[in-house]
Amino acid sequence: MVAHRPEDDEKKTALNVGDACHALILEPQRFEAEYAIGPDAPKNTKAGKAEWAEFEEALGDRQLLTFAEGRKVKLIRESVMAHPLARQLIEAPGDVEASIYWNDETTGRLCRCRPDKTLNDMGWLIDLKSTGDMGKFARSVADYRYHVQDAFYSDGYATHFGHQPQGFLFVAFSTSIECGKYPVRVFQLDQQARTQGRFEYQRNMAVYDECLRTGVWRGIESLSLPYWAQKEAS
Repeated sequence: MVAHRPEDDEKKTALNVGDACHALILEPQRFEAEYAIGPDAPKNTKAGKAEWAEFEEALGDRQLLTFAEGRKVKLIRESVMAHPLARQLIEAPGDVEASIYWNDETTGRLCRCRPDKTLNDMGWLIDLKSTGDMGKFARSVADYRYHVQDAFYSDGYATHFGHQPQGFLFVAFSTSIECGKYPVRVFQLDQQARTQGRFEYQRNMAVYDECLRTGVWRGIESLSLPYWAQKEAS
């Protein structure tokens, strides 16, 4: 029997809801292919059991969202589309999840980024972000290094296309209700944040390049047997 790693169902649910929102907003076809919303039926009744049995038979490899989770995902999408600028960015012609390749100017290493959406006609890079608390989104920028992502993606776009993007926009949506609504805001980082992000990713690239050149990877420690376990090789 193969042992499976334990999973935190609460954390997994949060990740599912975040990705489901992302898919429903930007890639509705992927949402339909990868997610299924369970029926609003109790499993302790004959009719409910029958409805769930039919649903589970057709579920396949899709991720299950409870009826409540599905309702939440749809409400969040409606909230995003109710924000005038967010809706304009979502509906504007562009490439969704398209990879951009380039060689880093300092190290020469091949790099890749994959913006959530690239609006080539407008020159914008768009990234959707979920947050549990809109009031703490600035902290999330620092914690999850969104400023590094901004600078890395923007420089990659500039190297690939030969000109700087007009900007990098974060469309942030809350997964928690505030005053009866799911807040949605559009952010652009200031120059100080982007400059710091560029410094950090360039430092990371230098470390990566050094590891590739030397074959020595930081964080890997050398470990010897304790003295009492060491024996001379015969």
